[in-house]
Amino acid sequence: MQKLFDLSGKVALVTGGNGGIGLGMAEGLAQAGAKIAIWGQNPEKNRIAEDKLRAHTRDVLVQRIDVADEQAVASGIAEVVRTMGRLDFVAANAGVGGGGRSSFAETTTEQWRRVTMTNLDGVFWTLREACKHMMTRAEGGDPGGSVVVTSSTSAIHGAPRNQAYASTKGAVIAMIRGIAVEYARYGVRANAILPGWIRTDMTATLQSWDKFNEKAIGRVPMRRWGEPEDFAGIAVYLASDASRFHTGDSFVIDGGYTIF
Repeated sequence: MQKLFDLSGKVALVTGGNGGIGLGMAEGLAQAGAKIAIWGQNPEKNRIAEDKLRAHTRDVLVQRIDVADEQAVASGIAEVVRTMGRLDFVAANAGVGGGGRSSFAETTTEQWRRVTMTNLDGVFWTLREACKHMMTRAEGGDPGGSVVVTSSTSAIHGAPRNQAYASTKGAVIAMIRGIAVEYARYGVRANAILPGWIRTDMTATLQSWDKFNEKAIGRVPMRRWGEPEDFAGIAVYLASDASRFHTGDSFVIDGGYTIF
C-alpha cells in the first residue's frame, strides 16, 4: 500500500510554491520522493522555500515566474522539462486576492483584470503547457500525469466585495473538468482543490481580527484555521498512483465550514 503514495522518479511543479498552501503541497511531495520545481516572485521567500525543500530532496528547481506572463509560463515549463527530464504533476496554485475593498458596482476594470490575469489566465497558460507536454509524452508511449488547480470555497459561497476572485475560482473548476474529459485518453487526471479559511499571507489581516475569528472561524466544525501543511496529503494523493482512476473532481478542504 505504501508504494501507492511513493513519488520516487516523479517530477512535480507547484506554482506559488514559495509559501502558504503551495509550499505545504511542495513539502509533502518532496517528502514522498518527488523531484520538485516551484515558482514564486519574491526572492527571499524563494530562498527560504528552497532551503525547506532541500531538507527533503536534493532535486529542487526554484524559478522566478510571473504566471500572468504567458511567455514566462511557457519558458518556465520548458525549463522544468529540460532540467528534470519530464513533468508528472502540476499544481496551478499561484493566485492573488481580490482585495475586498470595492463594492461590485465600484470595481474598476483594472482591478478586475489584475485578478483575472493571474487567477484565470495564469492557470490557463500553466495547465495548457503542462497538458501539451503530457500529451506528447503519451503519444510517445509514456501516458499519465496529473494536473491540479487551487480553487476556493469562494467559488461556491457568496463572496461580497470579492466577485473578481470568486469568479476566477469558479471558472477554474469548469476548466479542470473540461481538461479531465479531454485528456483522459492520454492517462492525464485533472482535479480541483477548494480551500476554506487557511492561515496564509493572503489572510493575514483576518487572522488577528477577533470578530472574524469569532464569527467565521467559530463556524468551522474543526474549530481552527487551516494550515498550509493540511494540503500535503491531498497533493501526494493526486500526484501518486493511488489516484489513478480519480479525475474531474473537486476536493473541499475547509474543516467542514461548507457543510455547517
